[in-house]
Amino acid sequence: MLGFQHLENAHYGQYGGIYVSEPLIPPLQDLERAFLKLQTDQAFLAQYNDLLKNYAGRPTPLYEAKNLSRQWGHARIFLKREDLLHGGAHKTNNALGQALLAKAMGKTRLIAETGAGQHGVATAMAGALLGMPTEIYMGAVDIERQAPNVYRMKLLGATVHSVQSGSKTLKDAINEALRDWVSNARQTYYVMGTVAGPYPYPALVKFFQKIIGEESRRQIQQAAGSLPAYVLACVGGGSNAIGMFNAFLGDAQAGQVTLIGVEPAGKGIDTSEHGAVLAKGTLGCLHGMKSLCLQDKDGQIHETYSISAGLDYPLVGPEHCYLRDEGLAKYEYATDAEALEVFSDLARFEGILPALESCHALAHAKKLSRTTPPETLILVNLSGRGDKDLHTVMQELKL
Repeated sequence: MLGFQHLENAHYGQYGGIYVSEPLIPPLQDLERAFLKLQTDQAFLAQYNDLLKNYAGRPTPLYEAKNLSRQWGHARIFLKREDLLHGGAHKTNNALGQALLAKAMGKTRLIAETGAGQHGVATAMAGALLGMPTEIYMGAVDIERQAPNVYRMKLLGATVHSVQSGSKTLKDAINEALRDWVSNARQTYYVMGTVAGPYPYPALVKFFQKIIGEESRRQIQQAAGSLPAYVLACVGGGSNAIGMFNAFLGDAQAGQVTLIGVEPAGKGIDTSEHGAVLAKGTLGCLHGMKSLCLQDKDGQIHETYSISAGLDYPLVGPEHCYLRDEGLAKYEYATDAEALEVFSDLARFEGILPALESCHALAHAKKLSRTTPPETLILVNLSGRGDKDLHTVMQELKL
């Protein structure tokens, strides 16, 4: 046995686990011990919840998009406004929690990977707040297409490392962050951005993101008088979706709510330019976990593509694989064109600029709203705001 206190929690069915080099086992054991202790430590939780409320701005609102609902059909569309969280996305929930955990563990330096830049911004904010030097690894392709978030990280005092290897996107940024952590684990804390990686990271990130679903479940019952028929979220690594889905798992098991994760189909699910792992992936190991991934028959990882940098990842969090296999959640996909279409819809009909990541979930909500009975409640996690994507959108729409 590896010496973890709760190794049985490392797996979601056949997925998950700990597949890392030997030098990372002690840091992961230390992380598990600290996490198990602090998740029930009232002083730690009080500090974390105070920051969520008074620094980050929780609870985030639940908004009924009535104009959008009328345009799309007869369903009632509700948006969980994580885009209004300080930093502009759900990533703040997790980065604040992990940075506080790092501080409690006596770490003096934070590192993180980022794709769309939102996790990098959130980690840079947390580092600035807690007085911890912060370094962010980001693929060169993502640095170019997410320049506003790079500026924000630098202004917050973080060092941004441009990763030139591989596809120069999120996968490669994670590789470099893991290499840094192996070399500097004594003083460094790796702030994992999604529900992926070796145990305990999937459980830890879920713990800090589950507040999304907890708030949403209360809010929609207060606003609409019942549970939603559908709960949707975009899925790359999958942290915003796990955060939203967790509170509804019992309802899904009872057949009262349908959970739907929406992956990036890029330029088409039957092309080589997509990131739909749950639709097209096979079982493999990468980044310290066993999960589905996009790979060839020899196990070589495919380069992925999505218009949204935060979904451009060849793996998915292991719990999503398990939820799919168990029939507790369904997984669909949306193309770049569909995501751009709903970006325009939300901007013009609601005055909201959504992140392109979130637009994938919105695109499937649009399809549902045209086929479901009138007044069907559809809840979508609007995981981030679209400021970071304006250059991409303007180019694609030729505005």
